[in-house]
Amino acid sequence: MDELLYIQNDVMPALLEGTWISILLIIPSAIFGVCMGVLSATLRVYGHPVFRALGNAYVLLFRGFPLLIQLYIWYFGLPRIGIYLTPYWASVIAFALCSGAYQSEYIRGALLSIRQGQIAAARAIGLTQLQTVVHVVLPQALRRALPGCGNEIIYLIKYSSLAYMVTCIELTGRGKILAAASFKYVEVFLIVGAVYLVLVSVATWILSTLEERFSIPGFERHRG
Repeated sequence: MDELLYIQNDVMPALLEGTWISILLIIPSAIFGVCMGVLSATLRVYGHPVFRALGNAYVLLFRGFPLLIQLYIWYFGLPRIGIYLTPYWASVIAFALCSGAYQSEYIRGALLSIRQGQIAAARAIGLTQLQTVVHVVLPQALRRALPGCGNEIIYLIKYSSLAYMVTCIELTGRGKILAAASFKYVEVFLIVGAVYLVLVSVATWILSTLEERFSIPGFERHRG
């Protein structure tokens, strides 16, 4: 009975607050990450050689550095040059840039899968290269990249748990504080893990719905 009261009165309110912070981290990071992925992938495939090189350097840098190192640089390193970020914004920027680098690879692959004949046909009817990319190539490529991009968002939900390392106390951070105070590590972290499972399940359902909604007519779609 004491265990249930402890969970009801102490654990659940604190974890609900942490879950809300986690959601506030995940949503903007996912949106900015996808935007960065689309922009960098497009520049890497169709951009000027200078922008192509910049896009490649961005992906190499942010995929190569461990995410925790990036968090430390954004939060602990930038103050040395006079830039101060709150724990929340340091986490969002780190998550968005890292996620965008991975999204870039998924979208670049999808862009390259579009047949050159479609691009030649679009140019033949008078579309500029920019119009061809925006109106012909990207809509198809984003549909094809959706499963990979969705998988990256699932990863983002789980690696948002690193935010507490820079004192942004989200779900995992709340769990660690509770567990350290009560020494009930198994009980607390089982509940924390279950909350992440719920978040991932909801995201999976939303992404599956989007895949169904934007599936390309006439193309076979394998159901998971």
